[in-house]
Amino acid sequence: MSRAWKHIRRDRYLYLFLLPVIAYYLIFKYLPLSGEIIAFKDYKINKGFLGSEWVGLKYYKELFASSEFYLVLKNTLLLNLYGLVFGFPAPIALALLLNEVRHNLYKRTIQSILYIPHFISWVILSGMVIAVLSPSTGIVNFLLNRVFGIEPTYFMISPFWWPIVYVLSGIWQGAGWGTILYLAAMSNIDPQLYEAARIDGARKLRQIWHITLPGIRSIIALLLILNVGHFLSIGFEHVYAMQNDLVLDVAEVISTYVYKQGILSMNYSYTTALGLFQSLVGFILVMTVNKIVKALGEQGIW
Repeated sequence: MSRAWKHIRRDRYLYLFLLPVIAYYLIFKYLPLSGEIIAFKDYKINKGFLGSEWVGLKYYKELFASSEFYLVLKNTLLLNLYGLVFGFPAPIALALLLNEVRHNLYKRTIQSILYIPHFISWVILSGMVIAVLSPSTGIVNFLLNRVFGIEPTYFMISPFWWPIVYVLSGIWQGAGWGTILYLAAMSNIDPQLYEAARIDGARKLRQIWHITLPGIRSIIALLLILNVGHFLSIGFEHVYAMQNDLVLDVAEVISTYVYKQGILSMNYSYTTALGLFQSLVGFILVMTVNKIVKALGEQGIW
């Protein structure tokens, strides 16, 4: 303990920079955990946390007996699975392509264009997607009709097309920004490895497979763990801005369901129980995937 305190005193000015981060997590992450108690109470706003009546596991029984819960759970898992299968490799592939661009000005220009969607609100992006896919004025339906003679398709009200549009729009918004970590990892790969590979006659695909991908394997494993840990979490803004009543069977997810049941219907205890279940499953997933990744020889998160 005295040794740790000695290091803290020595680097006290550096630790001062951590105070805002520590305060953020204490105030906005750990302190709100005390509110999880209402999952076991019949919470009433006028009675508060302490005055509300204890009901034990009543709301968990309601949750697991509800058909709506299994619907939103299925939709959340499926949309996250689609995002993991198709969205997770997208920034890796994009980073590999950008890494091969040798003209710096051209490379920076492409990167800037790819980063732009990340900084635009989902309200605006969703409006753009809906406008582009509109059956009457959208450019996609116009081209499909003129080039292939296909009748206008109502993409945003189709239970088949809506998940596809959701996943593709998510890739469009996040793939460019996701390349940053991969490009940073690629910049740390020893250039002599590529020179030796070229001397041995290895072509570009061989170099990528045997040098570049192994060089970023650790960051891929780390981001995979974090992605799987959020498997029951899904962005509220993205889904809510794109969903409508005609596609709720495939578009209603945990985050929008919690908003509608908890905020609009004021069923606070029920949605708190759902949120606690969601966090517990996420914790188990992180622990499991981290253990698997470490068993495969990678470092993992801890």
